[in-house]
Amino acid sequence: MSTAEIDKLRIKVDEIDLKLRDMLNERAGLVKDISRLKKVHGLPSFDPIREREMLNHIADNNEGPFETGTLQHIFKEIFKAGLELQENDHRKALLVSRRKKAEDTIVQVNQDSIGDGIQRLVAGPCSVESYEQTARVAESLKKHGLALLRGGAFKPRTSPYDFQGLGLEGLKILKRVADEYNLSVISEIVSPKDIETAEEYIDVIQIGARNMQNFELLKEAGKSNKPVLLKRGLAATIEEFMNAAEYIISSGNENIILCERGIRTYERATRNTLDISAVPILKQETHLPVLVDVTHSTGRRDLLLPTAKAALAIGADGIMAEVHPDPAVALSDAAQQMDLEQFDQFVEQLKKYGLHTNEK
Repeated sequence: MSTAEIDKLRIKVDEIDLKLRDMLNERAGLVKDISRLKKVHGLPSFDPIREREMLNHIADNNEGPFETGTLQHIFKEIFKAGLELQENDHRKALLVSRRKKAEDTIVQVNQDSIGDGIQRLVAGPCSVESYEQTARVAESLKKHGLALLRGGAFKPRTSPYDFQGLGLEGLKILKRVADEYNLSVISEIVSPKDIETAEEYIDVIQIGARNMQNFELLKEAGKSNKPVLLKRGLAATIEEFMNAAEYIISSGNENIILCERGIRTYERATRNTLDISAVPILKQETHLPVLVDVTHSTGRRDLLLPTAKAALAIGADGIMAEVHPDPAVALSDAAQQMDLEQFDQFVEQLKKYGLHTNEK
């Protein structure tokens, strides 16, 4: 065969490639139309029965020279690409998506801005136990020039017999301490009916991991004029996490802070498994600020500093950690809270890695 004949055949191959390109794009357009209709009827994107029918149709009508298995493998990749196209369209439509809003959302919490490129620390006791306990922690935060106090007043616990928090009294203690030390308060609310009351006492509504898909709570938080800190669920995918945030933003509240706090895996060395890669993924996929809770993700005091360094290094907008005047007698999560001396060392070390404080 001469070189000229080879060139002619290559030209035909190139022409077929272009036809294949056009047909694949035409197919993709039809897949997107089907996807839109499925959403209208509440049907799932992936239909395994339909995929099997298409693969059988290809096998029954294959005349070679490709083997049937080879063709089916190629078409499975085409089907997969079509499904990813549908999922990308869905993400593009989300109000929390970076595709919907290119610039970063900056959430203002009194004197602090979350998501402005300055990395901050949120700290406080797991549970508010008394005024004295909370005030001692607040004093330590103030000493370091920190302004974001966390503390649990309503505590959703795995066991119904564990300490459930002081409730409204805990919120009142947080408010009193915050006023005295000029701090902003972040505290978890577990029931939609408590949000209106909580707004009088706290600056940021926290929705915890166990309530990430409490959709009525999400919608009610979306009606609030307070910022919302949303924690990732124990076994939630990033897509599910983003959709939970979408419930809030679609209800009218754009001031959302995401918080990676570890997910449940087979690993038992830590309380949860810190998905540190979730930080850059969320920063790329959404325009919302992202915090990392190093306390609940590890459940170990000895791992708080290295994981906090990792979170700062990978671009988190801030760290969340728990501190207690005397962790040994804490009413909840004693093993994972720092005492005040350890907290001092924690803050001093993180300053070297970019942590911002207002300390003079």
